[in-house]
Amino acid sequence: MPRLSEIAPPRLTRGLLRAVFELPRPVKRLVAGAPIRLDGQELDLDAQLLVLMTRLEGGRLGAPTVAEARQGLRRGRIYLNRVPARPVRTRDVDAGGVPARLYTPKGLPDGSPLLVFYHGGGWVIGDLDTHDTVCRYLAVHAEVRVLSVDYRLAPEHRYPAAPEDALAAFEYAATNAEKLGADPAAVAVGGDSAGGNLAAVVGVLAERRPAFALLFYPATDMTVRRRSRELFGAGFYLTDADMTWYSGHYCPDKARRADPSASPLLAADVSGFPPTYLVTAGFDPLRDEGEAFARRLEEAGVPVALRRQDDLIHGFANMWSLGGRFQEAMSEAAGALRTGLYAGPRRSKEQG
Repeated sequence: MPRLSEIAPPRLTRGLLRAVFELPRPVKRLVAGAPIRLDGQELDLDAQLLVLMTRLEGGRLGAPTVAEARQGLRRGRIYLNRVPARPVRTRDVDAGGVPARLYTPKGLPDGSPLLVFYHGGGWVIGDLDTHDTVCRYLAVHAEVRVLSVDYRLAPEHRYPAAPEDALAAFEYAATNAEKLGADPAAVAVGGDSAGGNLAAVVGVLAERRPAFALLFYPATDMTVRRRSRELFGAGFYLTDADMTWYSGHYCPDKARRADPSASPLLAADVSGFPPTYLVTAGFDPLRDEGEAFARRLEEAGVPVALRRQDDLIHGFANMWSLGGRFQEAMSEAAGALRTGLYAGPRRSKEQG
């Protein structure tokens, strides 16, 4: 059966989705059903409603073919295309041989901080466009330039192509920050899910230490299935089966999954990792490995703020345009990024 988003005009699809989320709360509860409580957490009503609508559409992140999975994620842009009111200028950048897109909010002066951002999608799907609204939101609300990196995807380019591109793009940004209009002392890394994995890899392995790391529900260990994979492995958008599908395409050689550039949690030394804001989602298969990475950083003496959005699902960064808790969580992350970059590295540069 075809999906609504495949047969209805995009404007109609967007309007229907927004109408559903603007319904009175009692009506939304009637539609969504009884509250979902698991592991001492209660799923946010809007997140529950979104999960239901995704299920009714037959949507999932994995798919029988890579092409179908990529198209499925792109389809989400049809109805999650809201952007901040403040204009943002974009231009293409060759980041050391890696395609990238630079976002500059209107009125942002030269010498701003810069976030090097890696999109999510299991190292297999996703691109600059699927995370365009995420980058615009962070650029506007954190008052930073954002360099979004179009790293190579599996299975056409398996591990270690993605971390090689991630490191090359960060090295380019750190070396050419002034050419990008940014402060060389305030170049951060960030990403969501697989992109959070790549940002963590850069934080562990880059020769130049990033000024800050912004990690949304990162994948950090490909070698272990933790408890959250069991608890939330079905029915909450990202599934355990999806992660198995992604991993098989990205790094089929299981012996290499323990490499630090695949599983940064397993790096021998993380003491040089930058100050970090790491946020997980309560109803996410990746929750526990993200939080394990935060604990590893804390044990190594790294300043880290771990935040569990216990009522949300994987992928909430892309859902901020729906408002409610999705946007609240993104606003908090943008605030953490702004504070981390404006209160730290820039001050030390001035004092130096």
